[in-house]
Amino acid sequence: MKKINEFLKGHKNAVVVVCVILIAVLLVINSIIAHNVVSSSDDSINKISATNPRYKEIMENGAGALNQDSNPPVESTTSNSTPATKAETTAPASSAASTEGSTGETDSTGTGASIPFATAIAPAYPADYSEQWNMGYLIAIDNPDTTYRCSKVKLTDDDRDLLERLCMGEFGSGGFIGASLIAQAVKDAMCFDGYTSVADVISECHYTGSTSIGTNNECKQAVRYIFDDNRDAVQHRIMYMYNPYMVQSAFHESQNFILSYAGVRFFDRWGY
Repeated sequence: MKKINEFLKGHKNAVVVVCVILIAVLLVINSIIAHNVVSSSDDSINKISATNPRYKEIMENGAGALNQDSNPPVESTTSNSTPATKAETTAPASSAASTEGSTGETDSTGTGASIPFATAIAPAYPADYSEQWNMGYLIAIDNPDTTYRCSKVKLTDDDRDLLERLCMGEFGSGGFIGASLIAQAVKDAMCFDGYTSVADVISECHYTGSTSIGTNNECKQAVRYIFDDNRDAVQHRIMYMYNPYMVQSAFHESQNFILSYAGVRFFDRWGY
């Protein structure tokens, strides 16, 4: 024992380094295992969704890359709409962190195994992915809402800058499509809940993604596509989202599940 103590004292720095490395390796292994568990569960219970094979062309050229304009814009602005009843819960989630609805039940990752993932509502007929892609949707889903429409929202310069940074902070790791999903969620909040600025959406819907880390070209292109071109990432309203890699939420899984993209799950609320 004395020799061990003498060895430890004489090699204190080396021992600390080895311990740190071992802890890091264990954390990586745990992360991989957790990732595989969530991924396998997610894949096994959800319908397939498919990325538009032309999304890169759309990213570069916007709506001009499409053969037809099947969703003509309906003009509105961020300054003249009348707020509707505000959303009773809010739940955006980023790839780095997640937020929960202000009235939603949230469970820690320690109890998350008891929370079943919600599944998409089965359609009466098989969904036509090509039709959704041709209409400009970035992801085709098995449960599209063919009645979904959101009027065009004009962004002020300040709103545009803030939204581009929000897309980066919330789901920048999701690239153009991830940023487009965030931008659509913000636009849907404006259209259906009457928020008149991006700042109001962030505040009232409890977005927690950083807006201080800047943005990138993909986020800027996403905002242009969703707002300027008045397009949508998916053919369905999306109001809530969260990241089950970071937190488990029974509230979110009780909502109308729409799709999962890069690990982040998106939902509509039931009813209006």
